[in-house]
Amino acid sequence: MQLPYHVADDILAVHLLSIFITCFYVPCFVFLLALPSLFFTLFSHLFLIILLALLSLSLIFLQHCPTFFPVVSIFLSSLFFSIVVSSLQLWVSFVSPENSEMAWLLILVLVFAVSQATADEEPYIGVNIGTDLSIMPHPTQVVALLKAQQIRHIRLYDADRGMLVALANSGIRVMVSIPNEQLLGIGQSNSTAANWVSRNIVAHYPATNITAICVGSEVLTTLPNAARILVNAMKFIHSALVASNLDNQIKVSSPLASSIILDSFPPSQAFFNRSWNPVLVPMLNFLQSTGSYLMLNIYPYYDYMQSNGVIPLDYALFKPLSPTKEAVDANTLVHYSNVFDAMVDATYFAMAFLNFTNIPVIVTETGWPSKGDSNEPDATMENANTYNSNLIRHVMNKTGTPKRPGIAVSTYIYELYNEDLKPGPSSEKNWGLFDANGDPIYILRLTDSGSLLANDTTNQTYCTAKEGADPKMLQAALDWACGPGKVDCSPLLQGKPCYEPDNVIAHATYAFDTYYHRMGKTSDACDFNGVADITTTDPSHGSCIFPGSLGRNGTMVNITAPSMNSTTSDSPGWSIYGRGGFGSMLLVIKVMVWSLILL
Repeated sequence: MQLPYHVADDILAVHLLSIFITCFYVPCFVFLLALPSLFFTLFSHLFLIILLALLSLSLIFLQHCPTFFPVVSIFLSSLFFSIVVSSLQLWVSFVSPENSEMAWLLILVLVFAVSQATADEEPYIGVNIGTDLSIMPHPTQVVALLKAQQIRHIRLYDADRGMLVALANSGIRVMVSIPNEQLLGIGQSNSTAANWVSRNIVAHYPATNITAICVGSEVLTTLPNAARILVNAMKFIHSALVASNLDNQIKVSSPLASSIILDSFPPSQAFFNRSWNPVLVPMLNFLQSTGSYLMLNIYPYYDYMQSNGVIPLDYALFKPLSPTKEAVDANTLVHYSNVFDAMVDATYFAMAFLNFTNIPVIVTETGWPSKGDSNEPDATMENANTYNSNLIRHVMNKTGTPKRPGIAVSTYIYELYNEDLKPGPSSEKNWGLFDANGDPIYILRLTDSGSLLANDTTNQTYCTAKEGADPKMLQAALDWACGPGKVDCSPLLQGKPCYEPDNVIAHATYAFDTYYHRMGKTSDACDFNGVADITTTDPSHGSCIFPGSLGRNGTMVNITAPSMNSTTSDSPGWSIYGRGGFGSMLLVIKVMVWSLILL
């Protein structure tokens, strides 16, 4: 059971944690250290038994009262931490009694390192937000949509002040960007870079959780004349962050197009275009020295379109392949089942070719268009849904790549909105997950992928009238549903939201679906003498919203952002730390460790 967990609960967590440390753990810690070694061991045993008893009682309480999870999780995490530390301390005291006190500090540092590593390695899915829309939603509407869809990581193509203000205190992690047209000025002047950081970063951080700065975008391939000052621009921006003491919190990098990797298959033979080595080698040195990551844009759609049939569509879409249809790296004998993984591994091999082996990769753009021109037959809603749904599962399930199994690559989907003002073919305008009104372009098919993007249709089914069913049988079933079936059919009356279209199929579908949901969506509840079928397609239309619909006014979470004059900034179900209370436990553990070390 995943319960809502709000920012307010995190504030409560910190307060309760302070009380717990002050009133319980620290006095016990000091008391135990003051005892002679024999008594120390005895009291440590007793202390551990008490902790285990409290843990058991807490778990029993939580089982019967799950709604108290946000508060109890604080206590549980403290108990888990204390039990682990106490157990390890007892073991050390038996092995080397004279060093037992020193072991406490070592154990605390170890536990902190493990918890920090766990948090840092957690993969995520983010979304790019472009603004080439004829009617761009207000920043507050954008943020409301992000919250409703559980999107916790975004990338902006600029550092728009309105967006950064709207994102303040939302918990959403933000990548901001320096547009290519500003690159020249920043790359030639340290003071210009410092002013940019002061105006766009320092003025908003930490209220707005800025985590990275993208210096330009695909500069080497779209603006090659600026390539010579790209690394300078990155260094100047980083120096400004250092001056503001923000260099540990905010990373600096520059998204690269995957096309700079030549001979990308097999991945083990991949290498960067050597003509760019004078730029790439200093850039990789910078990324390595600052602990940053390589940002890469990967578009299997274009790889597929340009392959002249060499790349199968299923291979581009993450669809399951039999071993005989997987691509095999002849040098490593590793099998690849999708373009995405092959390109990520090719990037790691290309960096290794230049002797860089410890720089992580983040995919800053990937996706699939939902509509195209006549010469783009595979830019379809079905393929876009398949690609993005499979991508999200692939990342969130921590599948990793064949070269780095189990190490998922955090990825940003291109993009949040369809951008109708984009130049070029129709496909360029149709990469979005939503339209400008916040309505989903398609409903993602997700399972076991956390709470991200709540337009998931997992377990969302509807009961509709069968196409071609006998109209008389449909009418009889409709009369039964609205009569003995006790369905409220008032929305079907003239002038009501579901009156149009005024035909027996549409009206029967509304009545059947209402009855089906009221009866718990059992298969028997969608029979109606054989004239009804269960479907995953939402039959809602216009202002007629069916029960269980994912439409804007439905009961599910897929909510359109509020109107411009709305004063509501938060929405139920918003979780800033990921799956359930695990993230909150990690937060509490970290605060405990640092509190104890500092005390």
